[in-house]
Amino acid sequence: MQVAAQTFPAKTIRIIAPFPPASVADVLARPIAQKMAETWGQPVIVDNRSGAGGTVGSDVAAKSPPDGYTLLLGTIGTNAINASIYSQMPYNARTDFAPVTIVANAYLMLVMHPSVPVRTVKALVALAKANPGKLNYGSAGAGTTPHMAGEMFKSLAGVTMTHVAYKGSPQSTIDLMAGRLDLIFANPATSLPHIRQGRLRVLAITAARRDPSTPEMPTIAETVPGFEMAPWWGLFAPAGTPREVMAKLNAESARILALAEIKAHYANLGMLALSNTPEQFNAYVQEEIARWAKVVKATGAKVD
Repeated sequence: MQVAAQTFPAKTIRIIAPFPPASVADVLARPIAQKMAETWGQPVIVDNRSGAGGTVGSDVAAKSPPDGYTLLLGTIGTNAINASIYSQMPYNARTDFAPVTIVANAYLMLVMHPSVPVRTVKALVALAKANPGKLNYGSAGAGTTPHMAGEMFKSLAGVTMTHVAYKGSPQSTIDLMAGRLDLIFANPATSLPHIRQGRLRVLAITAARRDPSTPEMPTIAETVPGFEMAPWWGLFAPAGTPREVMAKLNAESARILALAEIKAHYANLGMLALSNTPEQFNAYVQEEIARWAKVVKATGAKVD
């Protein structure tokens, strides 16, 4: 195994994005794959394996050989929230992965179809209270951050809305633009182009504080105290991957994520490019699993 680690990589590397093409995990993974291939002279492909809120692709990664040739572009959902919200999980988020590095974090946007007659979070809460269960919101799948943002919003605002789960964020965005949904808690990467074109309306962001780059945009917490949703994404290898391989993956990922072009590309998608050590990322993931277990318990959200 030590010899294999010294020659790594010697063949194609696969990065599993557990959501469809054009999803956030997909668009974050592709530039990393391209830069890795340029550095190492080996193909690095992105393999989209969507389904069950990201658990299908994540399970494939968890059960792959621990040699560094299969990685997962995991999310706060696949590697933290799902551990609590799903009644049964095919993998153990705490023990089945070796975290390589965090890749990015962001906030979500509360995005409406323009036909919904509200322009503030206060007006949305009032409309939802006057029409219990009639407003519907879409998500990228049960247990994903858009779903949990909706559950948290319902709980803290004291409203009832109907959840519609999709197999990825692009599909929910398409149905929102078509008027088949009233709202979504959307990743900037998939919603900003449509907001800029005036096809969707953004009310607020899910961060705890206003974004200095868009100070005019309010936070949901200004109307619904205690509300905060800060999604993150990261690279994971199967548990048991050799330390030497992990070190190479971490060093190359950190180099890529520090590049000005990658930072600019991610920023254009509403994301902040980040990196840390495997030890730091592992500690953070364990904290997030515990934090979201409390949120799931408080909201009563569950997926059979």
